[in-house]
Amino acid sequence: MANTDNKTKFIMIQGTMSNAGKSLVVAGLCRIFKQDGYRVAPFKSQNMALNSFITENGLEMGRAQVMQAEAAGIKPTVFMNPILLKPTNDVGSQVIVNGKVRGNMKARDYFAYKKELIPDIESAIEELKKDYEIIVIEGAGSPAEINLKENDIVNMGMAKLVDAPVLLVGDIDRGGVFAQLYGTIELLEEDERDRIKGLIINKFRGDKTILDPGITMIEEKGGISVAGVLPYIDISIEDEDSLSERFEKKKNGSIDIVVIKLPYISNFTDFNVFDEFKEVSVRYVRSVKEMGNPDMVIIPGSKSTVSDMRWLAERGFDAAIRKYAEKGGIVFGICGGFQILGEKIEDPYEVETGGETKGIGLLPVSTTLLKEKTRTQKTGKFEEITGELSALSKLDFEGYEIHMGQTKPINGEAKPFTGDETGICSGNVYGTYIHGIFDGKDIAPKLIQVLADKKGVQIETSETMDYEAFKESQYDALADMMREHMDMSYVYSIMGIKRD
Repeated sequence: MANTDNKTKFIMIQGTMSNAGKSLVVAGLCRIFKQDGYRVAPFKSQNMALNSFITENGLEMGRAQVMQAEAAGIKPTVFMNPILLKPTNDVGSQVIVNGKVRGNMKARDYFAYKKELIPDIESAIEELKKDYEIIVIEGAGSPAEINLKENDIVNMGMAKLVDAPVLLVGDIDRGGVFAQLYGTIELLEEDERDRIKGLIINKFRGDKTILDPGITMIEEKGGISVAGVLPYIDISIEDEDSLSERFEKKKNGSIDIVVIKLPYISNFTDFNVFDEFKEVSVRYVRSVKEMGNPDMVIIPGSKSTVSDMRWLAERGFDAAIRKYAEKGGIVFGICGGFQILGEKIEDPYEVETGGETKGIGLLPVSTTLLKEKTRTQKTGKFEEITGELSALSKLDFEGYEIHMGQTKPINGEAKPFTGDETGICSGNVYGTYIHGIFDGKDIAPKLIQVLADKKGVQIETSETMDYEAFKESQYDALADMMREHMDMSYVYSIMGIKRD
């Protein structure tokens, strides 16, 4: 390994737009630097996402940085994402600072407030510098969003804060990549343009030589080298946000799992594990007509449970799901979905909209939304489970809780299956607060086998599927691709690292 003069080095990945591929490029660089022997950590000063995670010490952070930490081979800490914004409606978000809820703010109010968070960002960076030789920073959206540039803390403002060189990523799969890159460069101030040391063309399909004239022109006009042309890669790594291509994927399978795509769906990464079974189709639906007759219906987490329950009722989902369950269908709710499956949701403290809302009524539980958020990791062993999923009884599970409510049984029919009231079952209806519940080594294969047996179809499942090992192989595949198609020698040189 080369000498890094004992000073932490930075590299920042910015994009021409949201979903240009910044998160995966950061993950790939983290894995490459780890493979090359460096202690490396990811960082994103401000993340807006509905997918979040709870660390070992009970603090909340964005899942994208958790994924990147996995790629780096380290445990995630809240220092990797000091500010998390979780949208609560179209004009406001819950603001989470250093893993704890600071409050709900309208977009305009947060825009004026965010400069006060710079010390928190600086403190997080200083903590990471104590342990890591390289920090790979991810930007948000585009640095050329000129309406947001004042008091910027996540793109060029962040790069200036730590004096980081920037690689700018454009998405060719959407078309117009050269306009994306050149337009972004031209809209920046001169000192900001000077920070961009390389361009990356991402998600390319086809013969790279076809791009050569465009690459020559963009390098001449922009005065910045193209450091890589990354091919479109079909890889199973957690997505960043609701722009996820996962929602649009269509796969035919012998086993059909439907996830209701709530307006405020959160932590949809809970279901990624099912995608690794060739015979399993996971469909995200927004209408009763799309439901069909699936083998299992899942109601996912929600950042705005009351609003999403009302949305379900307005579209007839509540009646359709009750009818499906009455016919013996398997229904599973996670976090907000667990609350929705109950008899009612009370909001006495106006955490969301106030008042009381009727749930779907398939679980004999009642939820009260509270002011304080529950944030904790959880491990255990399933107790006796009712109905079709009784085969999961006694299996080990692990995951984490992150919710603003408390759910209690309202009569003797509710049967806990996680050792306490974090998981309740009644017949073929199941609800739990535990995110990541399906990721355990034996749980998803067993569940899929149950669905196959119920349907009378033959499929292949591995009782010893190691989802963690699978994810490791995906990070390695990402790193291999980036090494092949990026000039890593140039990347090291702009960071000021001399390789032996």
